[in-house]
Amino acid sequence: MKKVLVLGCSGSGKSTFSIKLQKKTKLPLYHLDNIWWNADRTHISRDEFDASLADVVKRDTWIIDGDYSRTYENRIKACDTIFFLDYGENVCMDGIIGRVGQERPDMPWTESELDPELVELVQNYEHKNKPKLMELFSKYPDKNVITFFNREEAEKWIAEGQPEV
Repeated sequence: MKKVLVLGCSGSGKSTFSIKLQKKTKLPLYHLDNIWWNADRTHISRDEFDASLADVVKRDTWIIDGDYSRTYENRIKACDTIFFLDYGENVCMDGIIGRVGQERPDMPWTESELDPELVELVQNYEHKNKPKLMELFSKYPDKNVITFFNREEAEKWIAEGQPEV
């Protein structure tokens, strides 16, 4: 496990899991939200984002935290391991509600209210993003895909898993 993706719906806990995985493995961690977003809630251009992401992906080791469906395939091609947090809509909705007002290392600002676009993304994830991922997991069967269906499974893996770095 040298090149790791952490994927899942907004609010699933990708960043929290990634931080714990980074502490366990000592692999460098990159949060896509910190690459895409500026502190003033603007974002860089797609070209700048793609160049930054390409720079990360060509490195020898990494954990990349973030869904960003437009970049799924390039990241999946480059990784060896995928952690997929396949949690239900209610869990993810609770996740995005619970982080309002919380300072987070994966975002350059603190949300002061629930973002309606984020709510819509969570509501549509099961029908829009997840099918794309399932197709890519099938297309790249050489990737080690570890799927968790609830937070307890992820916590147990972090506590007991023996990642080889």
